[in-house]
Amino acid sequence: MGGTGQRRGAPAGRRRTRLTRRGRILARAAAALAVLILGVAGVGAWIYQDLDDNINAADLDNKLGEDRPANLSPGSKNILVVGSDSRDGANAKYGQDLTTMQSDTLMVMHVPANRKWATVVSFPRDSWVRIPACDKSDSTTSAPHQAKINEAFALGGTGGKVAGAAACTIKTVEATTGLRIDHFMSVDFQGFKGMVNALDGIEVCPEQAIRDEKARLDLEAGCQTIKDEKALGYVRARYSVGDGSDLGRIGRQQEFMEALAEKAQSKLTSPNALYDFLQSATKSLTTDEDLAGIKPLYSLASEVKGIPSEKLTFLTVPNYPREADVATDKANVVWQYPQAAGLFTSLAKDQEVDKKELQADAKDLIYASSVRVQVLNGTGVTGRAAVVAEKLREDGFTVVGTGNAPETTRTTTATYPQEMDEQAKVLASRLPDARATRQADAVAGVVTLVIGTDLDPDDIR
Repeated sequence: MGGTGQRRGAPAGRRRTRLTRRGRILARAAAALAVLILGVAGVGAWIYQDLDDNINAADLDNKLGEDRPANLSPGSKNILVVGSDSRDGANAKYGQDLTTMQSDTLMVMHVPANRKWATVVSFPRDSWVRIPACDKSDSTTSAPHQAKINEAFALGGTGGKVAGAAACTIKTVEATTGLRIDHFMSVDFQGFKGMVNALDGIEVCPEQAIRDEKARLDLEAGCQTIKDEKALGYVRARYSVGDGSDLGRIGRQQEFMEALAEKAQSKLTSPNALYDFLQSATKSLTTDEDLAGIKPLYSLASEVKGIPSEKLTFLTVPNYPREADVATDKANVVWQYPQAAGLFTSLAKDQEVDKKELQADAKDLIYASSVRVQVLNGTGVTGRAAVVAEKLREDGFTVVGTGNAPETTRTTTATYPQEMDEQAKVLASRLPDARATRQADAVAGVVTLVIGTDLDPDDIR
């Protein structure tokens, strides 16, 4: 493969090994949800209605616009799940300097049309992506820009409404992945804490003591049962644990949720404990209108419960430190292409993802900064090459020049010499429907991008 000297095998490998065997989490969580909801049905209709009324519904239909990805796999479901870190009410003490809603966890669960497998993709909140224009609470619209992916939730939620936060997050995920999001779920801090407390805490076994001021956590090493603020701090802690990355926190959160689901199945045998658990869960839950109710949630849990555990896959979007492309950025990660694009395309087409194959492909890491690009305008629109070149620079590519193509063309193409095969794939995978073609007379060491009329610069991922 190309790109010798452009790889960071150790960091990439370290991140990939964090999520082995995580497929069990989804099965156990779904089973626990199904068991709990069945238990509620047996307690009484008034309790069922009480819990059903707790769930908040977010009206998203008028907030997402018409420019959305096509549904390439009717019958499948893409469910966006957000761990919400709002700063209102009881949550205010977790970051009083923040004036808007925050998202701590972001993932998409893909349930295929045949319901025989499922894939959950986690998005590091430090992912540096392009956020599209979003409606804000003050009747203004934000400009498209690059930022951490979790800024979308904060941007749309400036008025404290989950619907706005969800809409901007969905638009961002759809624009950057090409996946059509069918449903949305958000759970906030306080609901999580209440669920843990209803189970009398969860046992964790940190190998080293954790002191994290931002997460309000002071935890000794060794196995212990935690609840209340310690449980909340444990899943939020980041900078004082391991390598301090958000990727490490993703793994720790998944392990904690697995333990929570297991304990819920074994412990919630009394109506009182069951009721307390579900009160906390449902009061903290906001979903899209179609999913807002015990019945649709139970239906979803039942579908996932029937999937064999070996066919459940947990993944994190392949990524690498953005510092490799922008030396001054030591805080964020960028998604690894073409691997990320391949992952999203498979799910959009309802094709099962081979985790081992994806991990093997991710070992061949080509940084965007190692791709030297010449941008030629084939649209007939003055200045289009400069616009696209600037967006590519923002994405870390090395733009060596711009100009006009010999003629106007509809199709965007990337031509390259033989030694630039892998670099051309990295570039083409960021441009919807672009073709990459090897040419014997192509400029040595450069991928030549001819912009066609089919490319909207705002669609560059």
